[in-house]
Order: sequence, then C-alpha cells, then structure tokens
Amino acid sequence: MKRIAVLVEDMYQDLEVWYPYLRLKEAGYEVFAVGTGRSKVYKSKHGYEMLQEFTIKEAAERDFDAVIIPGGYAPDILRRYPEVNGFVRVMFTRGKVVASICHGGWVLASAGILKGRTVTSFFAIKDDMIHAGATFMDEEVVVDGNLITSRKPEDLPAFMKAVLKALK
Repeated sequence: MKRIAVLVEDMYQDLEVWYPYLRLKEAGYEVFAVGTGRSKVYKSKHGYEMLQEFTIKEAAERDFDAVIIPGGYAPDILRRYPEVNGFVRVMFTRGKVVASICHGGWVLASAGILKGRTVTSFFAIKDDMIHAGATFMDEEVVVDGNLITSRKPEDLPAFMKAVLKALK
C-alpha cells in the first residue's frame, strides 16, 4: 500500500489540504498529515483544524511514496524548517512523486529542486519560481517527471488526476 505525506502548517489553504487528503484516502492510499512539530493541530486560513499524524522529524522518506505540498501561507512557514526542505529534496531526487499547488512552490524553491524544471504555481510567486531556476507555465497542471505542480484551488481536479496517474 502506497503512503502519502501531506505537509501541514498553520494558515494552510483549506481545499488544498483536504481535497488531496480525502481523495487519496478514497483511492485506497494511506495518507498522513505531516507537520513541523511546532503544534499537534494546525489551523487553516478559515480555522479548520488538521491533526498532525507525524512530525517532519519522524517522517522518513523511505516510508513514503509521495508528498503533497499545499498552498496558503503555510508554505512560507514550512520552508523555514531544514527538515521539510530536506524531506522534499530527498523525495524528489529518489524519483518519488512531489506534488505542489499554489504557494507550495515556495517549498520547492527552498528545497533547491527547481533548476531546469518546468512548473506552475499561483501567479504571485511566479518570479520566485523563475529565480529558483524553473521555466514557468500558466497551466492548470504541469507534470515534469516526478514533479507535479498546479496554480490554485480551482485546479485541484486536474492536479489530483495527475497525482493519481503518477501513483499508479
């Protein structure tokens, strides 16, 4: 059974955590909320709570097949933790699925995995993605090898179709 990590921190974008989390569970995968360890419960932009199931220090890359990086303000907090950036970098370099939506691209930039990659993100961080070495496309979903990126909550259906296809 494949195991998926969904990264969480305060001020996450509600749909960008819950839609993938529940959709992947529905598809039969084991899905876990992985937080920074700063709290046991993280609140979304609208106050919806997500219980941390693993801290990033407990989450070993070898135990997961994919990582989902949601948007909101949470990525700006997540990227401050070397363990988060290291986890994402190792997942990526080992060919595991790394999927980011919206502002999640900030974590990809801090993980140092964007050079030479083609991606998308929320338009406000387009320059950050380009400065990290990526080619930016304004598309609902961009798949570049094991890296899957999307722009915003409205892109979640296309994003999750790409994630589910990559996990098969």
